Amino acid sequence: MGLNLLLVFIPIALVLDWFEANPILVFLASAISIVPLAGLMGRATENLAVYVGTTVGGLMTASLGNAPELIIALSALSKGLTDVVKASITGGILANLLLALGLAMLLGGLRYKRQRFNTTAAGMSAGLLLLAAIGLVVPALHNFTVEKAEELSFEIAVVLFCVYILSLVFTLVTHRQLFREVETAPEPLPKSSKGTTEEIKEEEELAWGKNKALGILALVTIAIAVMSEALTGAIEPAADSLGLTPIFAGVILLAGTGAAAELLNAVRFARKGNMDLAFGIVTGSSTQIALFVAPVLVFASYFMGEPMDLLFTAFEVAAIMLTVLIVARLTTDGECHWMEGIMLLGVYLILGIGFFYVPVS
Repeated sequence: MGLNLLLVFIPIALVLDWFEANPILVFLASAISIVPLAGLMGRATENLAVYVGTTVGGLMTASLGNAPELIIALSALSKGLTDVVKASITGGILANLLLALGLAMLLGGLRYKRQRFNTTAAGMSAGLLLLAAIGLVVPALHNFTVEKAEELSFEIAVVLFCVYILSLVFTLVTHRQLFREVETAPEPLPKSSKGTTEEIKEEEELAWGKNKALGILALVTIAIAVMSEALTGAIEPAADSLGLTPIFAGVILLAGTGAAAELLNAVRFARKGNMDLAFGIVTGSSTQIALFVAPVLVFASYFMGEPMDLLFTAFEVAAIMLTVLIVARLTTDGECHWMEGIMLLGVYLILGIGFFYVPVS
């Protein structure tokens, strides 16, 4: 209930944007308004997961969470801001795999000594993300011998898109039984009476029917898209006012705010002991960004007359590759604790510092 009070920032942000107020104020108001919307999205998804299961529920949350990011990126792409778009792709992957998953493991680990999730899903997600990382490495290597990598990028985008579609078939159709929720309950830490009260309160919140949950999901998705548009318009002037480089603004600020829905929902489910759904949300979102959102943006750029390639900076490619490797290393055993969350957050902070000092090219 407390988060819903922040909904008042929706009209505040819109008014500030309309009167072209200080871009920093517009950015902050827009970012804060996304927080309660993300909370509503998580609650609606949790109700729907009762009907569709955790695998589809996680995929649904990831898809709806990435919808605003895709809309924002298409809008920026139409204005020729390809560098900002590519930075948001990198930042989206890092924010989900390191920040969101790290916080989910940390805060969930403060309530449960050990949480478990589906190892098959973890292994497949790691494989798909490694494939995506390779798809970003090849254009960078190819750039040493060829000046333009647009045609190469388009062909790689086609491969990534096809792999993503086939992964959905594998997950939801042919091998659906492998992705069932783990039956082993999380190992709790010693509970206080306050924890018991919180659990009772959370159970009482699950009172939405399927139609109501679907309706709220649709409305929230539209609202997040609108607020994200205002946020995107303010990000560049706000970054200039704060003395931040465009790549840092795109990778950390814009992508971090865009991942607010996934972050809050992952933490919410991890605190409830449902690490399967939390893990599915963050890895599903990262996979979609790399294998679906990025290719769609490449395809769309050709129709807009401003072809976008998949040629990322060396630091971005290295950051994505290192992120995928450490997440794969920490999740292969199918269980997690709060210290692993600390490790992921530490990597995110280190990379953030690195992006802060990346010079403008």
